[in-house]
Amino acid sequence: MPLRNLAWLLVVPALFALGLALCYSAPRPDADYTRVRQLVEVMAEVDANFYRKLSDEEWKEFVESMINGGLHKIDRHSVYLNAALLKQFESDNEGSFGGVGILLGIDPETKFLMVSQPMPGTPAYEAGLLANDLLVKIGDTTTEKMTIADTRKVITGEPGTKVKLTVRRAGRPVDEVVELTRGRIPQHPVSGVRRRADDPSKWEWFLDRAAGIGYVRVSTFNELTTKELRAAVGEIEKAGGKALVLDLRDNGGGLLSQAVDVANTFLPGGATVVSTRGRDPERTRTFTAENGRELLRPADQRPLVVLVNGESASASEIVASALQDHKRAAVIGERTYGKGSVQKLFRLGGEGAREAGVKLTTETYWRPNGLNMDKHLTPKDKPDEWGVKPDVEVVTTKDEKLRADVELFKAHWVAGKPSAVGPNPPPAPTPKGPDGKPLVDDSKPFEDRQLKAALDVIKKKLGGAQLVPDAPRRLPARVAG
Repeated sequence: MPLRNLAWLLVVPALFALGLALCYSAPRPDADYTRVRQLVEVMAEVDANFYRKLSDEEWKEFVESMINGGLHKIDRHSVYLNAALLKQFESDNEGSFGGVGILLGIDPETKFLMVSQPMPGTPAYEAGLLANDLLVKIGDTTTEKMTIADTRKVITGEPGTKVKLTVRRAGRPVDEVVELTRGRIPQHPVSGVRRRADDPSKWEWFLDRAAGIGYVRVSTFNELTTKELRAAVGEIEKAGGKALVLDLRDNGGGLLSQAVDVANTFLPGGATVVSTRGRDPERTRTFTAENGRELLRPADQRPLVVLVNGESASASEIVASALQDHKRAAVIGERTYGKGSVQKLFRLGGEGAREAGVKLTTETYWRPNGLNMDKHLTPKDKPDEWGVKPDVEVVTTKDEKLRADVELFKAHWVAGKPSAVGPNPPPAPTPKGPDGKPLVDDSKPFEDRQLKAALDVIKKKLGGAQLVPDAPRRLPARVAG
């Protein structure tokens, strides 16, 4: 057997045993050996008898697939992360990455990369890059027919390093070479109703400023979430805000610590937020709100509504259930996803190494009222005990969700820095499908029925205010560099 393949066989025990390498004092060495031997024997047969030899990359993928296959069999949320996935996972949790700050697409006519939009406050934005600019070269390499995934690898990098982009803009006679210094690009989890026209890096936080009704959307729970949420609520209160819609629709979760802190933003000290249980019953943990961190007070005079849907999961469900159980907020929308488990990251490859990792389910979590949250752990005698049921149910259609996605994209879209765009900024484009046609007919009026129900609840509690307009829901665009 080639040495490179033998090396993979030697790695398997450490990876597949999830950190219980045989060189440590394993409690059942005979059982561990039997398990590992099965894997090694299968790999040996593949190496000796498969109709062709596998490349180094194929062996790598083979081993990773074996690991993930086993993990997914025992738990749908546990996963092995190779070096690239581990880096992406850590970046998502940190809420930032090294790059220049552009969302990219492919120009359907030229097949060059195209700037869908620059992200406010980033190197690309400050340098004057605009939506619809073509990136014809990165360094000395043409981008014609280059994939967005490949481009991301080239454009992203350590903050402080430089990258050259050749930009082609409609109306300019020649291409322009722009040298950008990569920065730390934040992945902002908190947004408002729409970007402000005078400064796209800032948000309009009010659905109705006169009535004092604010709106904050949280897209994920990364390390920036609580900081940005508290800043937004602080701005709303300072401007006379009297009520708040907290939009957690399509928020798939994130960090447990951030979920606890977000709930703490609206709950008094001592209130239970969530409890977790692991394999050891004596290690049950209960997380409570800290004193002095509650905003939007007094609670009986500052109504709070939480919007959720079937894609609100994990950390979103922790926040929604805590606010619902303590009667701090009315929950409106659709029943949540029903994910009641906690994952932890275990790095593999030695102390301080970032070669690989395994995200492993280690605990389940439970509502403040003690009820189960996980759909797959539903008690047999209580089959309806999972997720968060809304106080007011408003189920949306597939077409309504698609239209809401488009409206949200348009509310978040920015052409570029106002000084670079000029006095007549272009309107936000309507996203198109693979056939080149607009995804929706946005010439027709749109009503967010879930938001309307939330406003109706707030309106009654505030005593009847005239309410306007609709807030968007989720942002499908993804950061490319």
